[in-house]
Amino acid sequence: MKTVSTLLDKDWHERYRRISSLNIRSSIYDVTNRCNLRCKGCFFFSSGEHQAAQEEMDIKKWEDFIDREKARGVNLAILIGGEPTLCMDRVEAFYKRLPTYCATNGLIKVPREKFPDLMVGISLWGSSEDEKTLRGRDTFAISSKNYAGDAYTYYLYTITPPQLGKIEPVIKRIADVGLKVHLQLLSNDEGVNGFSWREGELKDLRSEMDEMLDGYPQTVISSKYYHEIITTGRMMERTFGWNECPSVTESLDNRKPQPRRLINFSRWASDLKTVHRCCTSATRDCSTCKDGAAHMSWIMVNKREHMRSTKDLQGWIEVYEMFAKLYHFIPW
Repeated sequence: MKTVSTLLDKDWHERYRRISSLNIRSSIYDVTNRCNLRCKGCFFFSSGEHQAAQEEMDIKKWEDFIDREKARGVNLAILIGGEPTLCMDRVEAFYKRLPTYCATNGLIKVPREKFPDLMVGISLWGSSEDEKTLRGRDTFAISSKNYAGDAYTYYLYTITPPQLGKIEPVIKRIADVGLKVHLQLLSNDEGVNGFSWREGELKDLRSEMDEMLDGYPQTVISSKYYHEIITTGRMMERTFGWNECPSVTESLDNRKPQPRRLINFSRWASDLKTVHRCCTSATRDCSTCKDGAAHMSWIMVNKREHMRSTKDLQGWIEVYEMFAKLYHFIPW
């Protein structure tokens, strides 16, 4: 019988032991329906989710809601929007009660005197030129000044097809300002011309992502197994999609048979009552979804399937470690 002990040597077993007790229970929260950017390809606006619920303005109701979420077993609050930093009082309400991650475009600086160890993930969509095309401005020029050298901040670099062969200069810019970076892929929800993945491109991208991890190991927070899964959409002879995704809101999950999924996961709208289908949007075609967190979670909830060999289990451990680092459950 294959067990963790028989598959792993002492060093790998210690790495497994460090993450196996984390018991991460996350949910996602729309902090606001508003944003100070309008990015082409942003699922929140392209799906109409910004109009799905009326934003709750009473901070006391937010505090009571967060207390209920904590009682529900949530131990990681992932704040999205809209732009969460437009509502710092709501961010603070989460931060005082739960381990909290804030996804931001970086245009407004989180005050570290108030949020000294809040984990911040800054969205980045490529070079200055691609940022201007997709987002209307070069956000890196501002966010890099706001967060240079910040130990609790990293860039969430959404790679687009025009970035093929051009990723390294972006990684180097991030390294030069003393920050980390995690890689994910654009799903192109709004069908922007030239930004959809074509046959063969994802194979080339996987090689380039691997090269960045090898070349910038102190900057890139990733794993080659994750690169394989996110670019192929395949894991253990299975294909990612609606019948496999682990990041579906629990109360809306009527799939039969039920796949392995995140325990107690919900994605809440800003009225604190409405829930969205999944970690992205109900209008996205699951068969074309490239969401990085969903693919990471897909790997993580399928530990048993990865116990068929030492290599498979080591790949699972690396992805779990990556997730835990990105949300500050273990150090870089």
